[in-house]
Amino acid sequence: MLALKLAFKNLMAAGLRSWLNAIVLAFAYLLIIFFNGLMDGWNAQGKKQSIGWEFGQGQVWHPEYDPYDPFSLEDAHDLFPEVSASVPVLVRQASIYPSGRMQSVLLKGIPANQNLLELPTHNLVASNTGAIPVIIGERMASNSKLKVGDQLLMRWRDKNGTFDAQDIEIVSIFSTDVQSIDLGHVWIDLERLQGLTGYTNQATYLVSSTELEEGETGGWPHHTLGALLKPLDDLIATKKISSSIMYIILLGLALLAIFDTQVLSIFKRQKEIGTYVALGMTRWEVVRLFTFEGGAISILGAIMAAVIGTPLFYYLAKSGLQLPAASTENSGITIGDVMYPVFGLGLVLGTVVIIVLTSTLVSFWPAKRISKLDPTQALKGKIQ
Repeated sequence: MLALKLAFKNLMAAGLRSWLNAIVLAFAYLLIIFFNGLMDGWNAQGKKQSIGWEFGQGQVWHPEYDPYDPFSLEDAHDLFPEVSASVPVLVRQASIYPSGRMQSVLLKGIPANQNLLELPTHNLVASNTGAIPVIIGERMASNSKLKVGDQLLMRWRDKNGTFDAQDIEIVSIFSTDVQSIDLGHVWIDLERLQGLTGYTNQATYLVSSTELEEGETGGWPHHTLGALLKPLDDLIATKKISSSIMYIILLGLALLAIFDTQVLSIFKRQKEIGTYVALGMTRWEVVRLFTFEGGAISILGAIMAAVIGTPLFYYLAKSGLQLPAASTENSGITIGDVMYPVFGLGLVLGTVVIIVLTSTLVSFWPAKRISKLDPTQALKGKIQ
């Protein structure tokens, strides 16, 4: 305790030099916690949206279905197995003609009375014009320049490969952060799509509301929620790795400042070091004192970061961070226009522990030279 008190007293006596080092470390604390909290918030927000709008608690796919291969859709349909508490979805390729332009879309049939996913499918029965009611997302509507009430021609193939066409009406436009169910997608009632294509009681995949056990999928491959969310996890991990380069550079500058401060301090305080030894302190006790001084700078920086960061991070967690439209529009990934960072206790404590330990280690490196000093030479101000 005496060494700690003496270390803080010496820091205060150092004046501006100590405060500048603490400010740089406080900036490092804030930046590392902010960006990691932003990534964790993106991850949590993306998972919540993906589960609510697209994945449920897992999916069961037709053996031929590959969402990244449009050619697989031709054969990716069959009588679907009886899976409890699940929603069947039939996927077909189609073309729409907004303002006379042809646009390829994925036509997805889903029961209008489902309540598992957040899609407003209850609107799929609301049309009094004779046209087929469909719903689309905001990004799809923006790209195609469509609005609620618009009618346009849609063309598709039935089970015999024959082209058919009919007018559709946009009865609802929904807003979602999950772009994989928005861009290039047209949603229609499942029974109506089955009737239009001739694929009665058939589906391409099932969305489950519960975690399924082995053998409950009727031979169709089961994709767990973890597997479906893995691309998002991998993306977040990649972003964290790329961001860590900036953290390392910033932290390295702060640690370099501490190292230089310790070297200068030992050079200028030679007589003080000799006095400590002459008064009965061992060489390693003096080393520990100077090491504590470097560690104390990181603690001071943590206190400054807490004073500044607590209200700032609380505000960001509640109000969110508005992202530029250009950074989220048509990016193809699950990301909202407003990001809500998550600043967990583990993130904050982990950052503090890492910076305090590295600062202490960097302080020990120049301070260990004191262990080899000659007390007589130190009192004369001559450390060899």
